Parts: sequence; structure tokens; C-alpha cells
Amino acid sequence: MNHVRQSPTSRIMAWPFQMGGLIMLVLPSLFPTLFSPLSRSYPSLFSEWNAPRPMHSHLLNRALQQQTSNAQEADLWSSLPNQGWKACADNQDTQSLDRKSQGYIQVFLDGGLNQQRMGICDAVAVAKILNATLVIPYLEINPVWQDTSSFADIFDIDHFISALSGDVSIVKELPSDYSWSTREYYATGIRATRIKTAPVHASASWYLANVLPVMHSYGIVAIAPFSHRLAFDNLPSDIQHLRCKVNFHALVFVPHVRTLGDALVSHLRSPPSLDGASSTAHFHNRENVRAGAGKYVVLHLRFDKDMAAHSACDFGGGKAEKLALAKYRQVLWQGRVLNSQFTDGELRGQGRCPLTPEEIGLLLAALGFNNSTRLYLASHKVYGGEARISALRQLFPFMEDKKSLASSHELSEVEGKASLLAAVDYYVSMQSDIFISASPGNMHNALLGHRAYKNLKTIRPNMTLLGKLFLNKTIEWSEFQQAVQQGHKNRQGQMRIRKEKQSIYTHPAPDCMCKV
Repeated sequence: MNHVRQSPTSRIMAWPFQMGGLIMLVLPSLFPTLFSPLSRSYPSLFSEWNAPRPMHSHLLNRALQQQTSNAQEADLWSSLPNQGWKACADNQDTQSLDRKSQGYIQVFLDGGLNQQRMGICDAVAVAKILNATLVIPYLEINPVWQDTSSFADIFDIDHFISALSGDVSIVKELPSDYSWSTREYYATGIRATRIKTAPVHASASWYLANVLPVMHSYGIVAIAPFSHRLAFDNLPSDIQHLRCKVNFHALVFVPHVRTLGDALVSHLRSPPSLDGASSTAHFHNRENVRAGAGKYVVLHLRFDKDMAAHSACDFGGGKAEKLALAKYRQVLWQGRVLNSQFTDGELRGQGRCPLTPEEIGLLLAALGFNNSTRLYLASHKVYGGEARISALRQLFPFMEDKKSLASSHELSEVEGKASLLAAVDYYVSMQSDIFISASPGNMHNALLGHRAYKNLKTIRPNMTLLGKLFLNKTIEWSEFQQAVQQGHKNRQGQMRIRKEKQSIYTHPAPDCMCKV
């Protein structure tokens, strides 16, 4: 083989190019934010993946040392007493199908899983109001999660149709005469069969006056957008009962979601392995563990980057983090965030700051959960990742999630699909002994209502109280613990009767429930 010998001059001239290439390879790993799509929205030296120091280190240190009595544990894990209400939506009479369908109705639902779930319930109710045949709702691709999952990918479609067969006519797809009525058809122009002006919380009479005539004219009507397009008040009782029946009985997840959920629940109810916990942690003795043995609590840690930025609160990362989140707000919302007008102290005092993983951990510890508690983390993405939840993991070494409990094979059918992952979390949450969400939101509201319907314990954080407590940098652990326990005595699943304009899906009594 012939070799070409480089001259010294050629080697000298090539050296700067080689070094330049090496620098270009190394720079992205050293300064990743400089090369990200939103690089202009971050200070170059700030990384959200480096955990800030604990914001409440004096409370955290005491929480790590606390002991929980047997009586405290027994009270904490006890089931809710009978509250004088029972679930009865599936048994309540709705008007059966006794007239010929007036036509077909399509709805296009946006939002995440739980917002779509409520939209499905409303779609069935509107179909009943109009005496129409409902086409299985179309789920829009979420712009944040980019999930293409359809209704049939998430919910058991045959059970859905069968459970509601006596109430509403439902079809999986349109007959060939109407096959032109697609999402693409409505996206390319103004169409006479599309209703896009349905007001938020519209009344039944609005649908009869504005939608029914279109259906009579064309045999079909499509409503988009559809989220929150049906009122919660002044509706016939049979329509309210039907919404409850859809939400609590007809909407069942597909078999592989339920199978995976059952496997996760089985793991959580089994004795924990000490291998997964810190070897330096001091665990409570068997006598103290007894009350919570075989039980678990689900924590919905609603602390993603969008929420952190939108809240405009301080999360302990100093000036660099504040600037990073402010620039992120500018990119996403052009700075139009009402909270940014207020100081962190004002926002916390009003309970408008989402709880950090450290703060929700301190809340749980103050309520009496100890470091042998089986804690399941139901979250999509946590701002700051594992570094941000380090304080929470210190308090609860047996904290688990889908990836820590399930094998890659078990996760294969749901991996990368935000709606299916959320469905698994929802299923595991419904089986848990206790559920708590770090901040209010669609999943919090949906589970609050579903668990109330089944009389299951659900802790609602008192955000205003906690905001004020965390502002007090000199508060002692005993005072903090006493205030937390006192402020959450009546926030653990006690039945709350729905008030005017409140969601029937969050407050199922009295519309979905019967007095015992």
C-alpha cells in the first residue's frame, strides 16, 4: 500500500482545523444551553438540572429525624368513614332511546387526558340532548406532548358503547355517505356543518337552538373546539346522571393499561426491598411500620417547567434561575403572565405558588408519613429532573414510579405516549390508599371527584396556609407540623356538596350520588 507523507508545513496548517473540530465537538457537552433550540431563553451558565440548595433546610433536617407514633400512623392510613352518600350513577334511570336519531354529531377534543375525559362525558350528554348519534370523539394531537393516541388506544371502546347502549346511539365511524366529514375537511376552510362558536358552559337550550337546525339540514354536525362547552347547572337530572355514568362507569382503560396498572399496584403492596433505599437511612421499626404495611400513597407531583415558569415564583435557584424562567416565559407567552406582576412573597401568601418536591415532601412528613412509606410518583416530567427531587427522595427512600417498578417489556406498549402513561398513573392512583396532588390541575380535579365517588381518602393541600408557613424562615418543626395537621384535618376526602358553577366531575354529590 502506498502512503502519502505529509510535509511539516501541511501538518502545521492542518493543526488549527483539527483543534477547531475538537472544540466544536466538546462545546455542546460543556455548554448545552448554547446549542439548544431555545438557547436565547437561558443564561449561558444556568442549568435547570443542577439541584439548588434546599429552600427550607432547617425544616428538612428535622423532618429527616422525626418519629411517628403508632396512633398517628393508624389514623393516617385509616379508611374514610361512611359519609351518608353512595355511588349510584350507574343505577339511576336515564331516558331510554325511544326516538329515531336526528343525525350524527362529531366532536374534536383538545387538551390532556383528563380534559379530554371530561369532554367525552359532555359529548355524550349533548348527543342525548339533541337525540343524535355520537361518533366516537376525535382526540386532537396535544401540542405539548405530541401524542397521537386515539380514543380506542386509551379507552375500551366496546365497553364504552355497550355501557351506554340504552342511553345514546354511538358509532365507531361514520357511514360512507358522510365519510367526507373529517378533521382535514374542517381544517381547510369554513364549512356549514362545523359549529365553532359554541360558548363555554353553553346551556341545553343553546344546543337545541343553534346546533339542532344544522343537523336537520345536513344530517351531521361537527363541534370544534369542544372543551368545556356544556354548563354544569340548569340541566335536566337525567342529563346530569348520564354524564356521571359516562365518567365513572363507561370510560374504562384498555386492557393493557389495566394489566400494567395491576402489576404496579402489586409491586407497591409487596414488602419494599432495602436494596433500593439509601444504606445510611434510619428506618422505623416493624412495630411502627405495621399500620402502613401493604399500603401506598400516590403523589401527583405537578411540577413541570411550563408550570414553574408560568407561576413566576421563586424556586431556590437564585437570580440565574429567575432570569432563565423569565426568558422562557417571554419565548412561550411573550411575557403575558399575570403572576409576574407580583413578588414571590405576595404569590406565596395567596397560595399561588406550586409546591416544590421539597415542600410537598415536608407536607407529607408533617402529616405523619415516615421514611418507610411506599410512595408512587405520578408525573410526566419534573422540572430539574432527579436533582430537583433529591430532597423528596431523602425523606421517602421507597419512592417509586413506572420506570422503577416495571420492566422495559411491560412499558413497551405505553412508552413515549403521554396519554397512555397518564392513564396508567390514573389507574394506579384510583387503587391507592391515599392520593395527594402537589398543585390543583385537571388530574387533581378528575381524581378528587372519582375518589369522592368511591369514598376514598384524598388529601387536598391547603395552598394558602402552606405558602404562609414556608415564608416563615424561622418557624420550628413542631410549630410547622402542628399547623399543617390542624390545617388539613378536614381536607382528606370529606364529602363536599357541589356548588353552583362547580364541576360535576370534581364534586359528584349530589348529582352522581344518592343519600344512604
